[in-house]
Amino acid sequence: MKPHRLRAAGLAVALLGSLVAVAAPATAAPTADTAATRIADTAAAGPLTVGTAGCSTDPATPKRQLRAMWIASVVNIDWPTKASYTAPDRIAAQKAEYAGWLDLAERLHHNAVIVQVRPTADAFWPSPHEPWSEYLTGVRGQDPGWDPLAYLVAESHRRNLEFHAWFNPYRISMPDGAGADVDKLAPGHPARTNPGWAVAYPVNAAGSRLYYNPGIPEVRQFVQTAMLDAVERYDIDGVHFDDYFYPYPAAGQDFADQATFERYGAGFASRADWRRNNIDLLVREMGQRIKAVKPWVKFGVSPFGIWRNAAADPLGSQTNGTQSYDANFADTRKWVKEEWIDYIVPQVYWNIGFTVADYAKLVPWWSEVVAGTRVQLYIGQADYKIADPAQPAPWQDPAEMSRHLTFNRDYPQVAGNVHFSAVQVRANRLGATDLYAAAHYSRPALIPTMPHLPAKPLLFPVLAGAGRQDDGIELRWWHPAGGLGPFGTATSYAIYRFDGLTVPGRCGFADAGHLVGTVRATGRSTQSYLDDSAEPGRRYSYYVTALDRLANESQPSLPWFVLR
Repeated sequence: MKPHRLRAAGLAVALLGSLVAVAAPATAAPTADTAATRIADTAAAGPLTVGTAGCSTDPATPKRQLRAMWIASVVNIDWPTKASYTAPDRIAAQKAEYAGWLDLAERLHHNAVIVQVRPTADAFWPSPHEPWSEYLTGVRGQDPGWDPLAYLVAESHRRNLEFHAWFNPYRISMPDGAGADVDKLAPGHPARTNPGWAVAYPVNAAGSRLYYNPGIPEVRQFVQTAMLDAVERYDIDGVHFDDYFYPYPAAGQDFADQATFERYGAGFASRADWRRNNIDLLVREMGQRIKAVKPWVKFGVSPFGIWRNAAADPLGSQTNGTQSYDANFADTRKWVKEEWIDYIVPQVYWNIGFTVADYAKLVPWWSEVVAGTRVQLYIGQADYKIADPAQPAPWQDPAEMSRHLTFNRDYPQVAGNVHFSAVQVRANRLGATDLYAAAHYSRPALIPTMPHLPAKPLLFPVLAGAGRQDDGIELRWWHPAGGLGPFGTATSYAIYRFDGLTVPGRCGFADAGHLVGTVRATGRSTQSYLDDSAEPGRRYSYYVTALDRLANESQPSLPWFVLR
């Protein structure tokens, strides 16, 4: 046994007296030798989920499933609201608004948020590269007087929610902002300093706006550097791109990059192929630069839901809609197959049975695309269509979204869902949010693991006590050897509760049926959790596991039995 293992084992033996509750059950309690052996073996043991293979689980309570909503800032869709601009204490108002979204996420048992922090070549943090976003104060380039991104990350983590920073790579302006006029951008904006970088599209038409030209190598490097600044300086969990690369085509117009193609497009058979390569380079290089700085930060993309139609490409889906391969020059299937990204969230924003783009055909197609790769698949859900009178009849049925989530259960490659957007989730039109949350999000769930990202084995926590209070049962534990030697650092903890004096087999931890909650690690010597759902007078068995920042899970603690 290595010295660091001996030290860890000695800690467990010395503290074994705190592992079992005051009135132990008739069955034998774990011995000191057992504790020492388990700690000594932790470094070699696999994560808890490996030991649950072959267990029968309830599909309604999956142990691991990404659950998130997009929180959009562009044109103040979700956060912050325009009303906050004139609030007597604008900063406090915006913080309170964001806290409200996290309250909603917690109530729905979500475990992540995807927040737009660079909507139009601007920033929700003090960026050295780009101006402050107009969506913070209503004025382009105005310092809001605080660091929103620092607060967004810290408050999300305090609630134990993953924080994915959502960036739009190339969009510079919106029609109701600067529009197509470079001179209306914030003073010192990079597009004003380098007007040759910007392209107006569509030209002389409603909805005209500015985009960075993806075909200019300096532009591609600049936008990567601007986004990477947030990765380097903030404790984000993921980098997230949406579906805007080259702009969606406008009738009768083409994106004005012919001169750029003539300068940089040698060797490409067509401008379309060159454009796709430009976006390929953006995605591949961005992924590489993220991992070079912080290997644990995830990189994901949320493209339009159709890659190509089968009529255009035999590898495509049985659909007849807009193709991101041709419209946005985004070869999303290639990014998955090349594993340039960690996850993909296709926006499958159509109902089951929709002729042009059937949800029931696209989910299997995307499942097949990710099969055999390390890229995780989450489905983008169109909560904004629920009860919209302009949408087909299925969207007038409160059960349509729940049917989507039920359909996903037949495809194990689907590892979660992201809902667009927060304001629509909260609206709960037709009671649809309540309906799908009750059927599919009734229990907490852990974030899916990504085994290809770096991790160390985790030592299991040591329970130190439990006390019944008027508002529930408070558990206390500590985590030995976190971050020491071969062991990883616990970022959060999962709490499991079993009825009676239960010593569950490995399958007791296979789904979320006994998972009562998770809590963020505080860094203090002792951690606690209040189980406010515990019933007075009932006997319970509690176990706690440690999770690292990628949700890899330790073996469970030895139990604590609450007898009265």
